[in-house]
Amino acid sequence: MLVQRPTTRASAPKPQSILIVGCGIAGPVLASLLLRSPGPASSLPHITILERNPSLISSGQNIDIRGIGKQIIRLLGLEDEIKRSTTGEEGVRFVDENNRCWAEFAVDKSGKVETGTSDVEILRGRLAEILLDKTKRDSKDVQDRGGKGVEFIFEDSLGSLRQDEKKAHVQLAKGGERSFDLVVGADGLHSRTRKLAFGNEAEGCLKKLHMFAAFFSMPKEDENGEWRSWFHAPGGVSIMLRPSGTKEKSTVLILLADKSGIIADQLAGSERSIPAQKKLVMSKLNRIGWQEQRLTKAVEAADDFYFDVTAQVNLAKWSHGRVVLLGDAGYCASPFSGMGTTLALAGAYHLAGSLVNNPSSHSQAFEAYEEAMHPLVANAQKLPPAMPHLIHPQSTRGVWVLRILVAAIYWSGVGTLLFKWKGPPASVVKLKEYGLLDEKGE
Repeated sequence: MLVQRPTTRASAPKPQSILIVGCGIAGPVLASLLLRSPGPASSLPHITILERNPSLISSGQNIDIRGIGKQIIRLLGLEDEIKRSTTGEEGVRFVDENNRCWAEFAVDKSGKVETGTSDVEILRGRLAEILLDKTKRDSKDVQDRGGKGVEFIFEDSLGSLRQDEKKAHVQLAKGGERSFDLVVGADGLHSRTRKLAFGNEAEGCLKKLHMFAAFFSMPKEDENGEWRSWFHAPGGVSIMLRPSGTKEKSTVLILLADKSGIIADQLAGSERSIPAQKKLVMSKLNRIGWQEQRLTKAVEAADDFYFDVTAQVNLAKWSHGRVVLLGDAGYCASPFSGMGTTLALAGAYHLAGSLVNNPSSHSQAFEAYEEAMHPLVANAQKLPPAMPHLIHPQSTRGVWVLRILVAAIYWSGVGTLLFKWKGPPASVVKLKEYGLLDEKGE
């Protein structure tokens, strides 16, 4: 058992009303943990989850869960279900134009060593489905015991937000004005909650890494197998072709270096135009020499195409009055950290615990949450020197040097030692105890 219930606890005040903006990874986990805190169902928070999309997308990009994140899904009782839903990725292979493998790094299926491929790799949409289903079950259990549970609002978004001494008041785009004791912004890198609550303080909080990323899926071919293929081309282009856990499709991630700002300039004014984004990506695939025609056709046909800048979120504080940020909205570490999902899970755990242990003071709860999370976030946001551009060379010679380097690391066995010595900063000896119930309610 990861946590134990304290033998004594001060009597709980009136249940708080909490709005969680975003129904991705962190939001549902926070709701589930709050609903499973000690006390009668009638004393538990009244939670509303707001999601601008009409429903969850069951695909999405490949993500992983590491270290502390695994402990949290175990606490939620979801470890077996999530592991049954993984993509089955066997590891990563660096390939060239002729699909020759220069180096390969296998997953450590024991989970003891954090390599480039975690032993828990899953599509983001599938994980979100699992977590949402868990929240719905927890909500029904609370409602059956006389509590409020969770109210879900899809296809709506924040229009405005203002605060006073007693409440946070939000104007929904479709649902009118509502008031809550607390608002949690779990709405991602481009968080609207952050913009509305923090105002000028949030200006400049995005540390752009001068990289763009395009994600989509395409029909799987037999030769794709269950390994991730990683191809590099001159011009700062790299392509990852990955298994999805199904026989029907593979997933693709295309990374485009943009140190000069040319891509940003090309997309200025049309960043949200998918046709413009697709056109740009297809132009970068021209003459790469590796699955060029297949990839170009797949970009054009993709109905799940997603394109965005890669960035980190750097804020001195993650709370402002009655509003607090969670996950990427407050401390995105970028895809290159390998820690986005783990930070979301850890953030939800620490925020839930801090709220439960500080029922009378949201400001004290937010301070405790930040104190618990800052060390993990700081480690996750420390990218190696010159990353990610070091692995996205501009010249043909640079690509050859990169391949020779990864081959040397592979054949010398240094890679294994590096992963053992310093993998993604996800490991913790023990979760901090907050008195949240374990799965059996003990």
